[in-house]
Amino acid sequence: MASGRIRIARIGNTKDRLGEGPIWDAETRCLFWIDSLAGTIHRLNPATGERRDYTVPAPIGSISLCRSGGAILSLQDGFHRHDFETGRTTPFALLGLGNPNVRLNDGKTDRQGRFLAGTMHLHRAEDEPVIGGLFRMDPDGAVTQLTDDIATFNGPCFSPDGRTFYFADSTRQTIWAFDYDTVSGTPNNKRVFADLRPLGTAPDGATVDAEGHLWSALIRTGTIARFDPAGRMVMQFKFPVRYPTSLTFGGPDLDVLYVTSISKSVRFEDTAEDAGGLFAIEGLGIRGLPEPRCAL
Repeated sequence: MASGRIRIARIGNTKDRLGEGPIWDAETRCLFWIDSLAGTIHRLNPATGERRDYTVPAPIGSISLCRSGGAILSLQDGFHRHDFETGRTTPFALLGLGNPNVRLNDGKTDRQGRFLAGTMHLHRAEDEPVIGGLFRMDPDGAVTQLTDDIATFNGPCFSPDGRTFYFADSTRQTIWAFDYDTVSGTPNNKRVFADLRPLGTAPDGATVDAEGHLWSALIRTGTIARFDPAGRMVMQFKFPVRYPTSLTFGGPDLDVLYVTSISKSVRFEDTAEDAGGLFAIEGLGIRGLPEPRCAL
């Protein structure tokens, strides 16, 4: 598929139920992403085509690679460490949420190496209060709740200088921006960055490019959008399958946008042959930023 000079191609033959959380590791030049519902971490070397899959407890919300090796995961009940060599996943910092319908979902590491992840509240009645929120895990395992009242946390990402923090509440169809204190790891001054309700869509995963623009997978309209730092949509194009979920810049020059997708999640199903696949978008003429590792 092409739009002008943009080229979109499926990579490999994975077919995730709920593909999510792609991360490009600049050290190994490999792409990591997850199938949230299958409990699978994929590791792909695009240069050679070699792929390895790792099994972890499902559902998995997000992944961050660690400086000391392995990864930190946001799972149902909190933060867990995964050792790629042994295949073991062990609890690291549990949250004690106490509700089977509330679990950790998307997450991202800040430039100082702290991992932030937020919850989603499933099967919630309209008049039921939202349980959960946004949590920060420090390298010593201490966990701090930063905010609450988040129905479906998605798309966390940081501006190039790390001083603006973004995340989406997909249920509320809104992307928020915060000032971010890089010393304390505390967000404040919450404001609407982009309201997607007029477009009839919802934001899912997101990333920020080297120019400070935010990219979001707009899941309900099957499109990819780019927003400038003021929250204005400056680019939007159709994706080859119905439900793109998350995205990250990768490749040796950080100029390839990798995008995950859904074949059959709890809410969405796409029977197309390429649904649930991993895609690479080239020809954008835009570079991303290296993704920091968690300071563990």
